[in-house]
Amino acid sequence: MSATRELLKFLKQLKQNNSKEWMLEHKPLYLKQRETFLELLQKVIEGVSVFDTYLQGLEAKECIFRINRDIRFSKDKTLYKTHFGGYMAAGGRKSMLPGYYLHLDPGDKSFLAAGLYRPGSDLLKKVRQEIDYNGKGLISIVENKHWKDQFGELQGERLATAPKNYSTDHPLIKYLQLKSFMAVLPLKDTEVTDEHFSDYTVETFKRMNPLVAFLNTAIS
Repeated sequence: MSATRELLKFLKQLKQNNSKEWMLEHKPLYLKQRETFLELLQKVIEGVSVFDTYLQGLEAKECIFRINRDIRFSKDKTLYKTHFGGYMAAGGRKSMLPGYYLHLDPGDKSFLAAGLYRPGSDLLKKVRQEIDYNGKGLISIVENKHWKDQFGELQGERLATAPKNYSTDHPLIKYLQLKSFMAVLPLKDTEVTDEHFSDYTVETFKRMNPLVAFLNTAIS
């Protein structure tokens, strides 16, 4: 059985037994699967850092998210996340910089994503300025037929109207309205459990890299 197959199997069990008692009883199994995910993340980081130098020297432990949910202000009091997630960018998971996200979730709910998620107002302003000044650069990436066939439209929450200082008839209004700028590729469980999954992930992030590079240029 592949390591990622066991990881997904553990997450399925956690979904069915989301309690402190079950987690304490199965802590060695959790720690083993966490290590599996860290090893996968490190392979991906090393592969991506070949074409994205921002990731050079980054360690997987800086990128992995806690499995414990923050339930202080949530109506949902479920204790644990039922997925593993890691954000790879300069500075790791707490970074506000553009980067790459790996999300493993059983039931064909896994996905790969790259870009910029909910940046602060200062960074968002810089991205919008870059779109305004260099719209052709963004269009050449995200409206390329090969890109759209793979990743579809850019994903992210959007404003209902034009952002401040931009008109509603701006030719790039649909991009200026975005509050996140994400390329997303859904994954089936069979893809996640394939023995070449880490290579596939690196190759996918390489294809998503032009968007990350555009966003890095915008904010740097």
